Amino acid sequence: MSSTLFRPATAPTLYFIGVTTKQSSIVPIFPKWARRLGLDDARLVGVDVPIGASPDTYRDIVRFIKNDPLSMGALITTHKIDLLAASRDLFDKLDPYAHLLGEISCISKQGEQLVGHAKDAVTGRRALNAFLPDGYWKKTGAEMLFLGAGGATVATTSLLLAAPKDEQPARITVTDVDPGRIRSIQTVHDRVEHDANIQYLLVRDAAGNDTAMQTLPARSVVINGTGMGKDRPGSPISDPAVFPENGYAWDYNYRGDFLFLKQAEQCRRGVKTVDGWTYFLYGWTSIIAEVFGVAIPEEGPEFEALSDIAAAYRRR
Repeated sequence: MSSTLFRPATAPTLYFIGVTTKQSSIVPIFPKWARRLGLDDARLVGVDVPIGASPDTYRDIVRFIKNDPLSMGALITTHKIDLLAASRDLFDKLDPYAHLLGEISCISKQGEQLVGHAKDAVTGRRALNAFLPDGYWKKTGAEMLFLGAGGATVATTSLLLAAPKDEQPARITVTDVDPGRIRSIQTVHDRVEHDANIQYLLVRDAAGNDTAMQTLPARSVVINGTGMGKDRPGSPISDPAVFPENGYAWDYNYRGDFLFLKQAEQCRRGVKTVDGWTYFLYGWTSIIAEVFGVAIPEEGPEFEALSDIAAAYRRR
């Protein structure tokens, strides 16, 4: 971890806590967004923390942000659960989704209070609504299949479970190769009052995910939530896998080899492909708005202007 974090900030600073932060598209985008938003002197500082870092490492990070006047907050990626588990007592307030999910993706300050936010649930909803037509689930009776029970899947499914019945898929299926992750997502879902049709499948390999896809009706949505294609090469399904006719293939990744989306295109069943770029935009803009106290709309000319700025640095 860079020692830069522990030097008092000399300008309003947002920290980006991840594993390989320099590789993110946000590095060149942030200064241009800051100028557009009137945050000319704001800075973004990446903090690379190894996976499985000690609780003391996370506590040192949170304590520094809490006590340094110009350290305005942070965006957290890979370390959302571990950071909160190690430092929960240092926060004065957690938002409802942070309590529900047991993680935080954003740290902000509200006066003298240090606040932890779990933004992924709302980000997932925005990204989903951006490509699905209004009333899609009610009109089609389609289902959703989440390949991978990681943090983004936990957040997005939790929000879907809490939605009105006519705004839910006919069925939600979550698969994973790790029984621990299956148990964890079930534990979170059990805390949500719902009557949704949801099932959990422990799979051994890509063939298990292929089988789960075969049960989907036309127009269903399949999500790659495994990180495969970015964190590690490959896809959670095999090349012969059959996507639902006229459905959607959504990859949370916004960079990488996009093998999952290529497989969907090669299937030739009218499948529309969506990568994680919009998810990336909504995630970052919502946290910048929270940390710096600026208004950034979800749509319209201002959001489109920020999107256009970012598009020059899109990697695909």
